[in-house]
Order: sequence, then structure tokens, then C-alpha cells
Amino acid sequence: MPTLGAHMSIAGGYYRAVEAAAKASCDCVQLFTKNNNQWRAKPISDADAELFRTALEELNVRHPIAHSSYLINLASPDPALWRKSVDALVVEMQRAEQLGLDYVVVHPGAFTTSSEERGIANIANGLDEMHNCTPGLRCRCLLETTAGQGSNLGWQFEQLAAMLDQVAAPQRLGICFDTCHVFAAGYRLHSKADYRRTMEAFDKLVGVDRILAFHLNDSKRELGSRVDRHEHIGRGELGLAPFRHLLNDPRFQSIPMYLETPKGTEEGRDLDVLNLDTLRSLVRRRRK
Repeated sequence: MPTLGAHMSIAGGYYRAVEAAAKASCDCVQLFTKNNNQWRAKPISDADAELFRTALEELNVRHPIAHSSYLINLASPDPALWRKSVDALVVEMQRAEQLGLDYVVVHPGAFTTSSEERGIANIANGLDEMHNCTPGLRCRCLLETTAGQGSNLGWQFEQLAAMLDQVAAPQRLGICFDTCHVFAAGYRLHSKADYRRTMEAFDKLVGVDRILAFHLNDSKRELGSRVDRHEHIGRGELGLAPFRHLLNDPRFQSIPMYLETPKGTEEGRDLDVLNLDTLRSLVRRRRK
């Protein structure tokens, strides 16, 4: 059975995200280590970190990861914003290490007024700088596949490959594969043949062995829209078939997968629970 979880709020303490994950029957959990729309961050106390780690152990929630701030833009042509973004990512990595998280997921960035080539070079330089500032960290940074809105990079597999090719320590990086984003970027996933071709393209350019986490989201918008709008599993343009292909792919059985679908309730049931139930219903039981 694949390892399935969701993004949870840290309101009230980091351990609260673990409690919420366990209540929703998650195997794993993703969280923000700080307010994702602010640069500054309140220091994490040793007590808060200990409570979080204890909750993980006691509630048997595995593979905790963080999503970085949306303000970070490593592709920025503005030297001041680029520097601020690098410094913020360093802090994100250090906070994740303090909490004992496996990975920090980051959107590669948007080149805005420059060019795709310059943006990719800036991303690689920013990742190198972050690595230079965080020697010895166990926690690794994952570049997320994006939908390609505006000038955002990472929506084409070739762009991700170029970033990895240009960094000095690619072994310290991985990829977070977002189903909604990849679909919105124009990659087909519906039929078995579509799914196979998309994964073959990814493997050839980047390597499926670099995928260390998945974001499982349906898409409100159509194939190739390049619009990032998440929908509940099976209720969007993706439907159920792509998730069935992915969840039964033997290559990814040990890779943690996290929901980022809208929160709320439906007929008194938590929507995370409904989405997780839907996903688990798609897993084929293997004969012993």
C-alpha cells in the first residue's frame, strides 16, 4: 500500500499537524514551518521540536516534510530579491533540520523580466549558495514540478533537467512530482499509454529515481491550461484513472504522497479523509 498523507496546519503548535494527520488516517504529513506568506519566522524552540518529534513517534506518522514559503523566488533577476530568497531558503532548511523533517519542497521560481535561460541559471546559483550555507544537513531540498503560470519555471521536464545539470551538488536535491501541475503543464496522464509516455519522458530527462515525494491533486483546469488550481481527487479534469496508474506503479510504492486538496467537510466528513479513502480504493490488492 502506498504511503499517503496530506498537508496539515501547524496552528497551535507543530505537533498539532501530526495530530491532525493521525486523526485523518494519514501515513505521512506535510506542513509549513512558518507563515508561508511572510519572510520573517519566529524561532523554533527546542521544546516545540521535541513535542513534534514525540508526536510523530507516538502516532506513527512518517515522512514529515515541509513546503517552503511562496515568497521565495530563486529565479528572480532582482539581486536583492534573489539574495533574500536564498537566505529564506537557508532558514527553511535549517528549521526543517531542527524538526527532523526529510525534505523541503520549493517552487523553482519565476524569471519575470529576464529570460528562461537566465532564470534557470539563477535557480542553480541559488541552490548552490543554499548548499554552501548548509553543509552536513540531512534534510534535502525538492524542486517541485509547476503548472507554468506566468514565467514560472519547472513546468517542462527539460527545465528541471537543466537546473539539476547546472548545480554543483545535484545529489543533494530531488523532485516533488505534482499531478495537477504536470497535467496543467500539458503532460497527459489519463490512459495507461499516456501515463507511461509521460513517465518515460520524465525518466529520460530527469530520472524517476529523483522523485522523492508526490503531491496528489486533481485539476480544476484543463490539460495544458498552465493554471494551478487544485481539485478533490476524481472531481476535476484528471479524474480517477491517472491516480490509479500512479498508485499501482511498483516504482513508487515507497515514495510518500501528500494531498494538497481544499480543506473542509462534506456531509459531516472531513474532505481529507474522503480524498484518502478515494485514493486507497484505487490500489489493487496484490496476491500473496
